[in-house]
Amino acid sequence: MPQPATLTVSLLVNGRRIAAEIDPRRTLLDLLREDCGLTGPKKGCDHGQCGACTVHVDGKRMLSCLKLAACADGHAVTTIEGIAGEAGLHPLQQAFIDHDAFQCGYCTSGQIMSALEALADPALTTRAQIQEFMSGNLCRCGAYNGIVDAIMDLKADAQL
Repeated sequence: MPQPATLTVSLLVNGRRIAAEIDPRRTLLDLLREDCGLTGPKKGCDHGQCGACTVHVDGKRMLSCLKLAACADGHAVTTIEGIAGEAGLHPLQQAFIDHDAFQCGYCTSGQIMSALEALADPALTTRAQIQEFMSGNLCRCGAYNGIVDAIMDLKADAQL
């Protein structure tokens, strides 16, 4: 049986250049978890329905289980592991702690990666708008109120 063709991809993951020889059918999620050893993005549903695999590609949130790694070639990818600074946690990570915005933690990395984009969007100003924006990220534990509270708090602080 013939071996599937491979291709080489090069991308910037959390500020570090990564090159890998991959099967063209490989997802970005599998590349990040298996080749890069990044366990923040989770394989939840593997169908783009839960948001646990959310990462940023060139600054925009993306469901990494639906994106082929080959399509990320030449792009910058940021995972939850890449958002904290040298001084410690990202303010959003701290806000999630402060607002009890996670329980089991399985969805937390995807929630935070989506919330980062919500924070950056000046059009999202109301609780209802943020809830709608975050609706693609599921939390089986029901920490939704804490998640929205964390985002609203940081949005309020940014307006001061």
